[in-house]
Amino acid sequence: MMDTHIAVRGLTMAYGSLLIQRDLNFDIHRGDIFVIMGGSGCGKSTLLKHMLGLLPPASGDILYSGDSFVNATADHREAMRRRWGITYQSGGLFSAMTVGGNVALPLQLYTDFAADDIADIVAYKLALVGLAGYQEYYPSEISGGMRKRAALARAIALDPEILFFDEPSAGLDPISSRLLDELIVQLQESIGATVVMVTHELPSIFGIATNSVYLDAQSKTMIAYGDPRELRDHSDQPVVRQFLARESASDSEQAAVS
Repeated sequence: MMDTHIAVRGLTMAYGSLLIQRDLNFDIHRGDIFVIMGGSGCGKSTLLKHMLGLLPPASGDILYSGDSFVNATADHREAMRRRWGITYQSGGLFSAMTVGGNVALPLQLYTDFAADDIADIVAYKLALVGLAGYQEYYPSEISGGMRKRAALARAIALDPEILFFDEPSAGLDPISSRLLDELIVQLQESIGATVVMVTHELPSIFGIATNSVYLDAQSKTMIAYGDPRELRDHSDQPVVRQFLARESASDSEQAAVS
């Protein structure tokens, strides 16, 4: 039986009277690489913000290992957050700090490790993401793909149970995007984390996702849940099949033109 790591129950998201999504109910299992997907403006990033506690729900709850996040005390919420690692579209590195300083920051804030131990951990985390020896570089001195990997090293500094990604491949070329996907899988396997990812990139969805939810902008609720490959081939929702087959259709059209 699969172990539910995150449970979304009856979640409704709104900005005042503006409804974003309603009645969201789905489970994310421990060890999943779970994708939140859907068309533009459907509320993917908004859902991620609710899961991170950055926005309060209009109604409903989000449970982590069975514990309510919405109804938790401030201290309990902070304890839950300590078990998470988060990366943002831009990477979110502090430009005035070196790469090593960025990765060291959560260790300095939340552990009692000595400086030498932190330096060793930073070197190890950077080596895991293919950035060995880049401790003294500043974010402006490395490429966009390297900044994404540096942000990932910071996100795994505290060996999190859950890794959250908001459009991790945004702005990357196809090769860098594929390498980042491979790195996410390797890290998920090595630290045993559950991965939650917002993306519209089909190579990422089909390359690494084990489960997914589709948010529909028209009906303002979820209309599909499951393995994206199964949804592409067997969903009873035409819009879901169209979304997941759009690259194939584009390739066919290009071949016809050629």
